Formats: sequence, C-alpha cells, structure tokens
Amino acid sequence: MTTVNRCLDAAKACNVDDVCQKLRTEYVSACIKPTARSGLCNRPKCNKALRRFFDRVPADYTHELLFCPCTDTACAERRRQTIVPSCSYESAEKPNCITQIKICNTDYVCRSRLAQFQYDCEPSKISANGCKQGNYGACLLAYTGLIGSTITPNYIDNSTSSVAPWCSCSPSWSQREDCDHFLGSFTTNICLQNALMTFGSESDQQPTVSQASMPSPGSSSRETRSTASPQETIETMRNILDTIIPTQALGNELLVGQSTLPSNSFPISASPPSLMLQAALCLLLLLFHLLNNGH
Repeated sequence: MTTVNRCLDAAKACNVDDVCQKLRTEYVSACIKPTARSGLCNRPKCNKALRRFFDRVPADYTHELLFCPCTDTACAERRRQTIVPSCSYESAEKPNCITQIKICNTDYVCRSRLAQFQYDCEPSKISANGCKQGNYGACLLAYTGLIGSTITPNYIDNSTSSVAPWCSCSPSWSQREDCDHFLGSFTTNICLQNALMTFGSESDQQPTVSQASMPSPGSSSRETRSTASPQETIETMRNILDTIIPTQALGNELLVGQSTLPSNSFPISASPPSLMLQAALCLLLLLFHLLNNGH
C-alpha cells in the first residue's frame, strides 16, 4: 500500500501556485545563501522573507506545508525543515527566553503578534476543544504569525509534533516563573496541541477524546424537544397559535385602524368563511408540529 506523504503533497500544491511558489523560492534562497563575510546565512534577511511568505500566501497553502499530519520520520523531517530551521530557528546555543521576549517587545509587530498568539491559543480546561476562544484555525494562524520573529517557533524534532521557540529557561533566576509560563504556552498548551493534532481532519474544531462524550447544545435541544410532555406540547402550540392568529379584540382593533368608519361605529368582525380558513390552518400547523415531535 502506498504511503501518503501530506507534506510532500503540500509542497507540490505550492509549486503549482504562482504566488506560493515564488515567495517560497525567495525565502528558501534567502535562508540557505551564505554571506560572503561569515559564510553563515543572513538571518534577518531570511526572517524577512519568511514573514513575507506567511503574510501573503493563503493559509490553505502555508498551513498544509507547516502543519501537515505525519506518520513517519521522513514526513516529519520535511515538515520540520519547512522554515529552514538551520538559519531561521537554530543557533549554536539556546538564548534565555526572557531575553528573547524583551527583544520581541521592543518591536511593535513582534509584540502585537505575541499578544495575538497568547489570546487565540489561550488554553482552557472547561472549553470543549481546550481553547478559551474555541477556534483552532485562529490559533494556528496566530502561531504562524510568530515565524520570522525573535521567538520563531518550530518542531523540536522529527519524532513528535511538539513545538517551541529556540530558547530555554536556564538560567532565569528571579524570572523563572515568567519564563516557564512563556515556554509552556508552546510546550504544554492543550489548545495549541489539539489544534496541531487535529489539523487535516474533517473538522478543525473537534473536541479531545475526554470531551467527546459531552452533549452538544444542538443534541440537548433535540432531546428536550423529543421528550416534551403532552401538556408542554399543547402549551407550546397555544403560544404558537397566539402569535399567528390575533385575539378577537386585536382583530377588531386592526380592522378599525384600517376602516373609514367614524369612531362611534361598531367594528366589522371577520366573516365565518375567514374563521373557518384560519381554523383549518391551525389544524395543519398542529399536525405538522406533532409529526416533527414524533421524529
């Protein structure tokens, strides 16, 4: 049986789209080209090209390249190499995360995108899908917004789907708690983890396994409707009819408002055929309502 490589398929799809192919070629070229002086890549130029790619290419392409689901290390390594991590991500030593955050906060774009990520990917223990905002797509979009910044995240290896910026919390001294919280927003974030794991499935809003048994609002309302008592059904039907057919007093009032009779004249009541037609309509509505409850 042929193994499907979603990451390879995503690369092929990008290559047949003019914008995706052009901007991807630009950032790959910028990230692998060594500078004449040091022989190393030009990281600022690489990051600028990466930001242009993720900002201008539709998420249909960028997300498939970056979040393609993998079942083997070859696929996962291709996924990890998407942002050319040797230039845009890794360095000889891991800097302190607090230092990276401070650098990020001096730049308006980086600062605002970090705030967006923290908002859209904020975890929640009571949310159905682990995200406080309830939107996997928004979380992944905010995640990609960080690529090309001083806190660029990426897959940490080719054997898991774990992601993190290239920084550590050792040493952090008095700010260790803040550092752990920042790093944990990537490494132990249930919202981000669920968003990454469910990407590519039929729905990007699927709940986690432990939450799958929770009834949805739609199913709850259907159960309530199907188990309603006869008295409740009659009362509901009465309310429906009251909104469709005006009372005699209201009917008279409407007729008077439309009449040219003087104010001391008696209102003209509805004719018997009209009342019979209304009664027939009511019966049809009642039958339709009962049939719906029966199903």
